[in-house]
Amino acid sequence: MKQDCNTDQDLYYYNCLDNSAIYKFCKQLFGLIETKLEEKQNIVILCIGSDRATGDCLGPIIGYKLEKLQYKNLAIYGTLNKPVHAKNLQDTLSMIYEQYRDPFIIAIDASLGKDKHVGYVTLAEGSLKPGIGVDKELPQVGDICITGIVNVTGYLNHMLLQTTRLDTVMQLADFICVGLRYVLRQQQTLPLTMTSR
Repeated sequence: MKQDCNTDQDLYYYNCLDNSAIYKFCKQLFGLIETKLEEKQNIVILCIGSDRATGDCLGPIIGYKLEKLQYKNLAIYGTLNKPVHAKNLQDTLSMIYEQYRDPFIIAIDASLGKDKHVGYVTLAEGSLKPGIGVDKELPQVGDICITGIVNVTGYLNHMLLQTTRLDTVMQLADFICVGLRYVLRQQQTLPLTMTSR
């Protein structure tokens, strides 16, 4: 959590309540995918989080909202029914790399940040370091990372995740899903079977 995109690249912030922000998010995300997808065939959207804490359920909610997408070479991991969290992240990554030779992973997770950034989405090229805000050592993952800042970082971050407003999480999830659906539709024109885990 915290600011967990582990990258030397630029980190972009988008206010999910700003009507113009979705256009900027889509444009930047599309550009990152276009640039990095040249030698990678399969897109894996890895939605990290637990459905047992309001502040940590951003990933599973996004996975749930996207799991019915059917596009060529697209897989969704991490849903409300089958969340990907601290206990199964390593096994899930092993499964992904066994199934896909060179996957392009878009990693999504909830994040904690400054008060002025609560309700913002971040986007960056590079890997995500999940669990950093709650002092968990988990593997870094992703070619692109997207986070939704659900609450402020501070003392007892575990408790902050339990008291996060669901409305904030849903607004962030809706914003990210609209952006991903638009970009994937632009990226892929032939609907085929998709894998959901």
